[in-house]
Amino acid sequence: MSTPEDSAEAQAVRERYARRVPQDPRYSLLNPAALLALQERQRAMLSLFKRLGRTDLGALRLLEVGSGSGSNLVEFLLMGFAPQHLAGIELLPERHAQARERLPEAVDLRLGDATVLDIPAKSVDIVFQATVFSSLLDDAFQQRLAKRMWAAVKPGGGVLWYDFTVDNPRNRDVRGVPLARVRALFPQGRLLARRVTLAPPLARAAVRLHPALYTLLNNLPALRTHVLGWIAKD
Repeated sequence: MSTPEDSAEAQAVRERYARRVPQDPRYSLLNPAALLALQERQRAMLSLFKRLGRTDLGALRLLEVGSGSGSNLVEFLLMGFAPQHLAGIELLPERHAQARERLPEAVDLRLGDATVLDIPAKSVDIVFQATVFSSLLDDAFQQRLAKRMWAAVKPGGGVLWYDFTVDNPRNRDVRGVPLARVRALFPQGRLLARRVTLAPPLARAAVRLHPALYTLLNNLPALRTHVLGWIAKD
């Protein structure tokens, strides 16, 4: 059963997403800045899996919290994860429906608030979140979600984290999640993190001149706004 706090923040998230521009061309893969950022993140994830010794991706069970329209789960399929080992939880019905249309039936998709849905403890190798926590403005809600995510991870697994660390002064519906906050949310985990993703406004301006400028500028870590992290559970 949800609490009033759960319901209030869940409803606030729905309202924040409703204010976003549908099919925003800035995030279309026809935009070189978005495509290059995606490819960079994919390379970083695959490098991380290799570093962790997780080369048999088809044997790993992965749950995405905030699975949206299924784009990230499609990526995991392309990386080699097995559809029957993938699952997603999404709060927004329209995005959940889009994911159901595009993903194989073997992918387990659930609709609802991940802080109150029944998620079996120690049931998955990886719990993944991508820019979910930066859309949660209630600290207590963040903590409840992190607790549920951590409980779902098997010993030896971890939380795969991708989110931005700095505030966006043009968007009051989001806030950055610095590394100190990530550590506070998962105090029992061991955090391995690297900065990725050229600051999107800078990336969009750069690729208008030439796509190669994305890679050139992204060589400067200070210009990267996101973190790809692995929070290991012993």
